[in-house]
Amino acid sequence: MQIQMSTSSSAAHIILPYFEQADGLQLPELYGGEAIPKKLFTGEVGAIRHLPQGDRLFLLVGLGPKEKANFEEMKGSFRKITAKQSDFFREPVTLYLDGSHTEESLQAAALGLWMGTYRLDFYKKPKADQVDFSQVSLELVAPELQQAAEILQQSAAIWKGQKRCLTLVDQPAHQVTPAFMAETVQQLGQDYGFEVRVFDAEQAREIGLEAFLAVGQGSARPPAFIIADYVHPDARIHVGLVGKGVTFDTGGYNIKTAGMHHMKCDMGGAAAVIGALEAAAAAALPIRLTTILPCVENAIGPSAFLPSDVIGSYSGKTIEVIDTDAEGRLILADGLYYMQKHFQPELLIDLATLTGSSVGTFGYACAALFSTDKTLENSLMEAGMSVGERVWPLPLWDLYGKEMESDMADIKNYHGKPFAGAITAAKFLQAFTEGHEKWAHLDIAGTAFGDSAFAKSKHATGFGVHLLFNLLQNHVDHGK
Repeated sequence: MQIQMSTSSSAAHIILPYFEQADGLQLPELYGGEAIPKKLFTGEVGAIRHLPQGDRLFLLVGLGPKEKANFEEMKGSFRKITAKQSDFFREPVTLYLDGSHTEESLQAAALGLWMGTYRLDFYKKPKADQVDFSQVSLELVAPELQQAAEILQQSAAIWKGQKRCLTLVDQPAHQVTPAFMAETVQQLGQDYGFEVRVFDAEQAREIGLEAFLAVGQGSARPPAFIIADYVHPDARIHVGLVGKGVTFDTGGYNIKTAGMHHMKCDMGGAAAVIGALEAAAAAALPIRLTTILPCVENAIGPSAFLPSDVIGSYSGKTIEVIDTDAEGRLILADGLYYMQKHFQPELLIDLATLTGSSVGTFGYACAALFSTDKTLENSLMEAGMSVGERVWPLPLWDLYGKEMESDMADIKNYHGKPFAGAITAAKFLQAFTEGHEKWAHLDIAGTAFGDSAFAKSKHATGFGVHLLFNLLQNHVDHGK
């Protein structure tokens, strides 16, 4: 769906969002200024009502009290329109924002409307009468928002990244293989003009990416170690992002016993990083953004790595494998060390659907955050909270690192105990960051994939893309 700026409304169908007011609402002066019956609509959050007036049909959208309005709820209200009211778009549509709205509510409106057009029907035969949103054009009239065009352009870039993330996570594992991930990033490099390099198994073996290779060695689908380097000529900061890309996770010989059909989502960290990369490139942010995506399939086969194996790593550290289902941290270990050795970014951040422990701590509403730098920690929290992508810190105390000590190797990949699993996993990763002073790890296991009112099955959320974009944008604007 295209959203285009306009100075006047010529459409038959009009979307009118309202903040709740107990003393009643009225139509904008442009549309006659008539009072809206209180019995019909008062602007309560999530309410959607139709109001016909002559040849026009108004769609009234409730955002709740303005003083309590938040981005997440506003976005959800607009998402309902395109997700649940698709017939409304069979006619030309205008979105009208009066003076009560801000740039924040405009962005929530745009991203919500776009998100509502997203469907999981990749392999379904199209219905003859369904609305083709790729052919829908919506005009935006926002006469009192001076930055409307700029916000709309930025929102379009964010949506490109979010849609990319959603599509990668939701499609099945036979489609989204490590090779597919590599092809996706290579195409983005061609589209936006940044450098992409992909190491296959032989090249990875030559340079010593041993932990990365160990995880994928049981699969018939070859691994791909993907490096993308977006460099704006006026770059103001260099950020390194590493994303866990396990395109399907059986658990290996420590096989999963429940919910394995959801394990196509175990590349949610890599998908979020790819989405953030595309959003940054589409918005032409003046930064350098280096991304590393170690992509593998963790399968069981004659060559699969085993519990009790001792494997190498790119850092030179040896790793005792206690649990083959603690595989994401192994590929991230090589990704983090490679990033630090070859690129030395000012900020180093990794995202991963890493542990069930983070879900046990925060449920499905918040991701676990670990950081060696308080300023970066606060910046990530601020960037996420403002758009409903919540992250909250947990400690990186050295005493948890002792849990990962091994008698046989330099470190073990799992402490084997039913507590502090997210923290000990973070301490494992920290051992491969070469003491980076501004490193953060986001465990997004509970937030990248879940239930909602918009599908019958669990599906991708796009978590992390907007958070990372905000972080990058904030550094450009304020250096924080």
